[in-house]
Formats: sequence, structure tokens, C-alpha cells
Amino acid sequence: MRARIYQPARTAMSSGTAKTNHWVLEFAPSEARGVDPLMGWTSSSDTQAQVRLTFETKSAAVEYANENGISAQVQLPNKRKPNIRAGGYGENFATGRRGAWTH
Repeated sequence: MRARIYQPARTAMSSGTAKTNHWVLEFAPSEARGVDPLMGWTSSSDTQAQVRLTFETKSAAVEYANENGISAQVQLPNKRKPNIRAGGYGENFATGRRGAWTH
């Protein structure tokens, strides 16, 4: 069995980092999906492709894969530098603000 271990990225619709602090072990499909000739649905008899296991740390996921004989490939996350302004959003409405409100 082949699998990959990765840390999920944040969703494209949010700037937060919720649900991105855990590690996921996801199995690779062992066979191609087929199209049902009558209904046109895409299906597969591979049930391992539906399994997603979550772990607190990368080492726990790697240890699980080694114990169960799973050849896992670890993908390290590409972390972005946080974009934090000095005053933050609240600085726009501060009472001691310097300069004129331009809009």
C-alpha cells in the first residue's frame, strides 16, 4: 500500500489557519476508477482510497505507517510568513490616530 503524509493547507476562502495543525495519512488509489455503463457514475472497488487518518504530529503518522507496513511519502508544508501589521485592523479606528482620515 502506498500513502502520503502531509499537513493540510488552509482553505482558499479564509485567511485563518484553523484545521491545519494536524497531519493526515491518505492512501493512494490502487486501481483506476471506472464508469458504470448504465448510470454513468464513476465508481471504484478500492475502499482504502476513502480512508483519511489524522495524527497530532508528523512522527506519530510516520510511526503508524512503519508499524503497519505502509510505504508512506512525507510532504513537508510550504509555510508562509504571517502578514501582521503593527497596529492591526483596530488602528484604523483609534482615537489617537495621527493624520487625517482620507476617505
